[in-house]
Amino acid sequence: MLGSVKQLIIVVAIATVIFGLGKSLALRFMSAEDFARRRKVWFALTVTAFLSPSFWLFALVAIPLLIWAGRKDSNPIALYLMLLHVIPPIPIEIPVVGIGELFELDNYRLLSFCVLIPTAWRLRRSDDPARIRRLEAMDYLLLAYGAVQIALYIPPDLPNHMILPDSTTNVLRRAFLFFVDVYALYFAVSRTCTNSRSIVEALAAFCLASAVMAAIAGYETLRHWLLYADMAMRWNPLLPEWGFYITRGDVVRASVSSGHSLALGYLLAIAFGFWLYLMAKVPAKWPRIVVVLLLWLGLISAYSRGPWIGAVAIFFAFAALGPRSAPRLLKAAGVAALLVGALSVSPLGERIINVLPYFGGSVDNANVVYRQRLAERSWELIQEHPFFGDQLAYTKMEDLRQGQGIIDLVNSYASVALFYGLVGLSIFVAFILTAIFKAYRRSRSTKRTDPDLSLLGACLVASIAGTLLMIENCSFFLGYEKMFYVLAGFAAAYANLGADAVPAGGKSRLRQHVKTV
Repeated sequence: MLGSVKQLIIVVAIATVIFGLGKSLALRFMSAEDFARRRKVWFALTVTAFLSPSFWLFALVAIPLLIWAGRKDSNPIALYLMLLHVIPPIPIEIPVVGIGELFELDNYRLLSFCVLIPTAWRLRRSDDPARIRRLEAMDYLLLAYGAVQIALYIPPDLPNHMILPDSTTNVLRRAFLFFVDVYALYFAVSRTCTNSRSIVEALAAFCLASAVMAAIAGYETLRHWLLYADMAMRWNPLLPEWGFYITRGDVVRASVSSGHSLALGYLLAIAFGFWLYLMAKVPAKWPRIVVVLLLWLGLISAYSRGPWIGAVAIFFAFAALGPRSAPRLLKAAGVAALLVGALSVSPLGERIINVLPYFGGSVDNANVVYRQRLAERSWELIQEHPFFGDQLAYTKMEDLRQGQGIIDLVNSYASVALFYGLVGLSIFVAFILTAIFKAYRRSRSTKRTDPDLSLLGACLVASIAGTLLMIENCSFFLGYEKMFYVLAGFAAAYANLGADAVPAGGKSRLRQHVKTV
């Protein structure tokens, strides 16, 4: 417990500094009342988690606090993104007499039960037509993908290679969890954000939480100490991988409360993409630069190649999609060239280049070889079961089992195609491509009449494009999965902004309505 107190003090100290320095920036995008409440809830949950000997004691405090905050908050999606990774998403089984377990509970599901689902329920009861619009193409595609997941049973990859049979209970469980984990998230985001201000406020809340994570990540790598690892081991000692110190070369890769260094890198890459839009609303130059440097400090501390490439891709995509794209692209290329030049002559640059095989790096090159083998083996199995996949694919990939005892499917597209076939992959890709298309079309249509709204669309399209690039080199898990559906929801909401959409900084009809619910 003494170790947890020390870790808590460090986390609270770092967060206090970041919240204090970032307050003036945050208040440009959200009310002082909402900012203060979200910050207090963040600290309350953090302190409770570090001092709680079990997840259930934490949940006893978190559930009423989250329900209260969700009802009070003028923008529940901003609250959700602020608290999405306040603690690691440590899975804890809910035991039930007679069936072994009901399902696993973690911070993601607590937020869904306490914030998202109540918000969705209030939306369904609302008489505002902007919020209760009928199901659209993206809804049908997502529900179709959910139907495929519910219908096709994938046995868990157990250490003893035992194949558990499916059952009616399992089918009902998969359907329920798809609603809780996926559709409730997409529905709440796509229907709650009925004007540009609410979207911008949610982006700012996510950036604020990510800035705290980035600062803590820098400390973890500098001190070679993962501050949230003991919490995971204390709550669920049967998941030792949550306590692993992942290294690359001689560097400890930070993970903070994301659950994994890859997930941390992805979250910070998306936050960087959001900040590219938000920074245009900050008149002072130095705060804009400091936030960029802080987010990249976290990205470097995560020491994950995919998110680095994804963040760079988002940077260039945002420049290409915004107004005056040609000069912006030239400027972006110039900035990138200067940074590469500066890094190449520094010790930090040498560390970065050493892990990039494209530039001759050899550190952790075995991961690149593994990905190549995975791609080849996956394609062989996909060809054998092209339409609806092979739900027993794990049993045919023993040659890819790693030292940790797992088959690491570090390619989201290959994973979907393996288990759900090209039918499932087509629906999965069509869903997110529809989001890109809708947001891009709306962004282009407002390029002359409302440049700020157009730039917001460019930010969303660039972030989704970066996500599509990053999930090609990572499993579809943790923050990758959650932000994938959040971004899709933002794109759908943005595409449906009507005449009532107001520029960021204007009065939010969302704020008025939620307070009357």
